[in-house]
Amino acid sequence: MSLILIIDDDRQLSSSFSKILVQEGYQTAAAFSGQEGIEQVERLKPELVILDIRLPDMTGIEVLEIIHERTPKLPVIMITAFGNTETAIDAIKIGAHDFIYKPFDVAEMLELVNKGIVVGHCISSPVELNPEMDNFSGHEALVGRSRQMLEVYKAIGLVSSTAATVLVRGESGTGKELASRAIYNHSSRTDKPFMVINCVAIPETLLESELFGYEKGAFTGANHSRIGKIEQARGGTVFLDEIGDMPLGVQGKLLRLLQENSIERLGGKEPVNVNVRIIAATNRDLEAAVREGAFREDLYYRLRVVTITMPPLKDRKEDIKMLISYLMNRLTVEMAIPNPGITEEAIEKITHYDWPGNIRELSNTLKKNLIFNRGGAIQADEIAFPDVISAEPIGDIASAENVQSWVQKVLTSGAKDKAYEFCLDHVAALLIKEALDMFEGNRSQAARVLGISRPTLHAKMNKYRIDSDSAAEE
Repeated sequence: MSLILIIDDDRQLSSSFSKILVQEGYQTAAAFSGQEGIEQVERLKPELVILDIRLPDMTGIEVLEIIHERTPKLPVIMITAFGNTETAIDAIKIGAHDFIYKPFDVAEMLELVNKGIVVGHCISSPVELNPEMDNFSGHEALVGRSRQMLEVYKAIGLVSSTAATVLVRGESGTGKELASRAIYNHSSRTDKPFMVINCVAIPETLLESELFGYEKGAFTGANHSRIGKIEQARGGTVFLDEIGDMPLGVQGKLLRLLQENSIERLGGKEPVNVNVRIIAATNRDLEAAVREGAFREDLYYRLRVVTITMPPLKDRKEDIKMLISYLMNRLTVEMAIPNPGITEEAIEKITHYDWPGNIRELSNTLKKNLIFNRGGAIQADEIAFPDVISAEPIGDIASAENVQSWVQKVLTSGAKDKAYEFCLDHVAALLIKEALDMFEGNRSQAARVLGISRPTLHAKMNKYRIDSDSAAEE
């Protein structure tokens, strides 16, 4: 449970903050002066600090400078009134994670707190490379001794000491974010911010302002200026996950950043110089996206200065036994349960599966088995794999006399004990394929016509093993 320290002399506001955060599952502590807050940081070791700009004994900026000097990786969110925007921006330049306005919006505050906790974890949790022991190391790690993973470790070691832009490629669940954090952890920027931006999770209309910030009056509702994540990471590293799904308009602004080391806030007239390193990741075929006009060619070449490819688990099965040992140790520590172990037969069964969801799927499978373990080591018959749904249904719905005849065919097939889910899955897979065909593989347009979000579309494509490029060709 994360501990959050609130430094504010307004006891009523501090109490309100605390009640909201406790309801969300956080632990809280309070300090009512700058000096008390500094002492509490040293004594309690919180994971996040919420700090008022105005305090009775010293300014919030002075407190921030001391905290940042002593614990540079501790995220600090400043509390400010609307009239103190420039002061808050100065705080960001010193090292604050973000700022909350008075009177605060609860949903916005909770979102900032959650992001701050995530950033703090990314910055302060080192990622180990190829631990020599099979046992749990206490840190997150890239695990494996296969030839492919040795190449990954070598590439991370060579590129970390440079300021080069890095593109990390690989299927979902292969550890692209861990590799990116390992590059950051081993770089000269490790004492600077590490910002994670998921280009799919943030709506297209908000992504530009999230990345680059905006000036007061830039659009309806822009009642104050706000610094974007790239400017917040000044001197540090920005990790752009799922960059293959970044809208074209935002791609142009990112290209300028890579070319000129400067950005422009929305509504701004002057460029803002920033010194950040960009690490990007994608599971998309960027070359195909360039050919389709969905990704800028000039940005593609700027990003692939150094490319690291994370191998799928099916191509490095010799690492699976080591991964099982590491994951089971880590999961049992996280869940505070005994490690029951696993039989060689169960390991053999796991090794023969292809793991389309890669390490993430393996981890989730082990976690489920640990939760429902019947006592003793995990047995082979306890390991269950999800049914793989092909994008091709039984027969051809389109050429069948009607849907009813196809359903009857399903009911008389080997899928009859799961006919309901089977039909729904196959129709869903067909819908997605047809939508992708209609828009020549453009996922944003396909998601829009289907009435689902892009993240949902991507999840379904992974589930049904649909590739937008192959779908467009069929």
